[in-house]
Amino acid sequence: MAKTGPAPGGNEKANGARKEKDAPPPLPEPLRVPVADSHTHLDMQTGTVEEALAKAASVGVTTVVQVGCDVAGSRWAAETAAAHESVWATVALHPNEAPRIVLGDPDGWSRQGARQPGGQAALDAALAEIDGLAALDQVRGVGETGLDYFRTGPEGMAAQEYSFRRHIGIAKDRGKALVIHDRDAHDDVLRILAEEGTPETVVFHCYSGDAAMAEVCAERGYYLSFAGNMTFKNAQPLRDALAVAPLDRVLVETDAPFLTPAPYRGRPNAPYLIPITLRAMAEVKGVPEDELAAAVAANTARAFGY
Repeated sequence: MAKTGPAPGGNEKANGARKEKDAPPPLPEPLRVPVADSHTHLDMQTGTVEEALAKAASVGVTTVVQVGCDVAGSRWAAETAAAHESVWATVALHPNEAPRIVLGDPDGWSRQGARQPGGQAALDAALAEIDGLAALDQVRGVGETGLDYFRTGPEGMAAQEYSFRRHIGIAKDRGKALVIHDRDAHDDVLRILAEEGTPETVVFHCYSGDAAMAEVCAERGYYLSFAGNMTFKNAQPLRDALAVAPLDRVLVETDAPFLTPAPYRGRPNAPYLIPITLRAMAEVKGVPEDELAAAVAANTARAFGY
């Protein structure tokens, strides 16, 4: 019996679909009022920093906040911000990085590849370096830090919480914004912030709570930063949260290369796609695009002190 192969043209169609998924989305219509991308990872994106910044500026995204997630990435963020006038930096150990430092990372999920356990001493050494970087003028935030119960199991929670509390202290000591990563850990994040006392500025990056939590955050004066996932069909709770968030506490971000807004979900994200998310946010808030852009620009500059 003859073997049955793919239908004629099947491979070409599959390859074409794959190429489209990997291709950068087209440039959106430029914003009339320039804004900032409050949270991006240029070190995880393709192309040069200069290319990314030029592309973003061409559509009205004139400032970006480059976020560190580990010691090496935080060093890079600080160096990149020092070299580019339109870039500011934040530095931190990501919530999932702290357990990897203490317990090791045998699977090599992190960018450093497989790592041996370093214990508490290694975590304290890494935190000391983050503290030193946080003193630099171009570093305007400590984060992303917080809690992540999605990727880290119970064995890593103690290291996460210890690291989070230490980051809060660094942000207060250095007078910098605290940038929160909160995934499946809303109650504990809010509890620890209340227990430790916060710096003047707290930013919930890629806000993931509901409207009730947004009201709590607003009462405490926290900023809520919304990413491209607020455009997803299943993200009504995020849109409800945005609807009740005070206009003077709202930021916009990409978290690029992740969380690309609809209709380009699954394709590479980058700061130049901010206009798509901002326009969706304006629709939810029921305000003109220019009004929201002006508010977001002012809020981001105030939050990060530039």
